[in-house]
Amino acid sequence: MSTVAPVSADIVFDKLFAYQQTAALKAAIDLEVFTAIDEGARTPDAIAARTKASERGIRILCDFLTTIDLLEKSDGLYALSPTSAAFLSKRSQMYLGTMANFLVLPELKQNFDHLTETIRTGSVRQEGNTVSTENPIWLEFARAMVPMAVPAAHAIAGILGIDSSGPTKVLDIAAGHGMYGIVLAQRNPAVEVAAADWRPVLGVAQEHAKQAGVESRFRQIPGDAFQTDFGTGFDIALVTNFLHHFDMAQCTTLLKKVKAALAASGRVAIAEFVPNADRVTPPIAARFSLTMLAGTPQGDAYTLAEHTSMLEAAGFSGVEVHELPTPQQVIVARA
Repeated sequence: MSTVAPVSADIVFDKLFAYQQTAALKAAIDLEVFTAIDEGARTPDAIAARTKASERGIRILCDFLTTIDLLEKSDGLYALSPTSAAFLSKRSQMYLGTMANFLVLPELKQNFDHLTETIRTGSVRQEGNTVSTENPIWLEFARAMVPMAVPAAHAIAGILGIDSSGPTKVLDIAAGHGMYGIVLAQRNPAVEVAAADWRPVLGVAQEHAKQAGVESRFRQIPGDAFQTDFGTGFDIALVTNFLHHFDMAQCTTLLKKVKAALAASGRVAIAEFVPNADRVTPPIAARFSLTMLAGTPQGDAYTLAEHTSMLEAAGFSGVEVHELPTPQQVIVARA
């Protein structure tokens, strides 16, 4: 006789309570709980003293973080998990905590309060449109998302062979924090970067260029990427985390403009969340479509085949795809 395994509702409860995990992680980052533990505070009272928080609050928070594998607990003492040690302590060079300042912005979270309506209509409410003209959320993006960009930028630099490319003109479209172009300029003293974005956002990128010591080789092209004149003769165009905000027709229009800005031997490098053809794997890339549904009129996470179609329609050829150390891929094509 066959037996049917019992069905558990645990996953339903877990997903309905998932917002609490986000809130707990954000609170722990704000209070520097992971850094405190990394510095040697391992009991609730010691962590509370270090973070200037209540002992009760810290005990409950740390127990919760243990249940979601961000802390470990033994004999009443807390320790960092390998993940939190690598990414959530300020003592780590791979610290990602600043990203919470953007990813859980009220302006982004509120769009998910209206997700049912958005799914019914197929598009975000106008007041929730993240790609509205000069939306101020992109200032916070420029300040907060540097830790995700830097390792990806170094990987892209290697893929493009930037270290030995000699004099190279780089166009960084929707530059944001500017780190993709800045890293290329750091790796090659003959690289010159032109960064395109809204003027206030470019102010943050300019600060980063100054801090990186490449300010003299970093210039601004302020304005709408679809309307602003980029100029011509660029060797490399960077289009990072941008195409997903628009539909395929808009993306193709932009890519045609990019091609016109490139020299005859130029290349475009597109960094994106790229789901597989089944659109459900890998999970982070596949889920990104919902992020675009909730916050843009027509955005999506595009498959490699869809990116290739857009690139070829814009006149590019020789499409290649490479993995990045982030949950993304970089797609390179020739003008």
